Amino acid sequence: MDTPALVRVEHLCRYFGGTCALNDLSFEVHRGEVLGFLGPNGAGKSTTMQILSGNLAPSAGRVLINGVDMLKQPRQAKAALGYLPDQPPLYRELTVDEYLQYCARLRRIPRGERRLAIERAKQRCGLTEVGRRLIGNLSKGYQQRVGIAQAIVHMPALVILDEPTVGLDPIQMREIRALIRELSAEHGVILSTHILPEIQATCDRVQIIHKGRLMLSDTLAGLQARMHSSSVVVGLHNMPPLTELAALPGIGSVELLADGRVRLHHVSPDLLTHNPAEALVARAVQQGWRLYELIPERASLEQIFVDITRTEQHPADDVTRDAAA
Repeated sequence: MDTPALVRVEHLCRYFGGTCALNDLSFEVHRGEVLGFLGPNGAGKSTTMQILSGNLAPSAGRVLINGVDMLKQPRQAKAALGYLPDQPPLYRELTVDEYLQYCARLRRIPRGERRLAIERAKQRCGLTEVGRRLIGNLSKGYQQRVGIAQAIVHMPALVILDEPTVGLDPIQMREIRALIRELSAEHGVILSTHILPEIQATCDRVQIIHKGRLMLSDTLAGLQARMHSSSVVVGLHNMPPLTELAALPGIGSVELLADGRVRLHHVSPDLLTHNPAEALVARAVQQGWRLYELIPERASLEQIFVDITRTEQHPADDVTRDAAA
């Protein structure tokens, strides 16, 4: 991208005793971009979020926020970001207005600018009508909105949201997702979540971390290309040897199914230039295999996620999550 990076993470490592929680992690986030951060429990997501927010020091590597080194100039770097942890830091006994006034003071917003900053945050988060209500009396969805409002009240360049829709009903989830998309117009956003449809609904780019390593970094368009038909289920009345099917152009492997059909896995996701189904049909007609079924299968984001992270996890990997908690 042509725009300067709001966040630049360079060769980040973090150890807890002898356990490596993050291993040489590098990535960037740009203004106007929503980055989806995915990974199984114990992958290092929470550790990464805490380092990005300045609440945890890395063992090696560095984090630059708007070009400012988080370790060397933490106050200046933190001023450029807003953070909503998975448990919103709310004071239930305060009203929304009182709480946001408190947050504005913490963020060192000048006294003469606080009212405008608070009203702007409330308007963007749909809180204009509940300013005088106690936070403890608000629904879970509205409490999440208040949590986002405190993260953006000072108009930071970067907003980090950790599981912002956990515990919300479907309508509330859609509202928060729409809000996240709106935030990306003026901010860079990092969204850490376990909810895969949320990634597809809100993000421009997706990263998958596993055992502290960055396993995938791609745009949503790139992921959708990966999600094109990745295999095909075939039914043949005269089934040839599986080795003959595996030798067809574009076929990477052959899987015999319980009902006598076979699943042919593509060797390349680029079906526009190399579609193995065409070769299969031509060969079936030529050899008299009597093709009666041909069903393309699409890989879902969930399947991509599982394929990348399905390697067996060692119990020690849980230290990443426990130590970051």
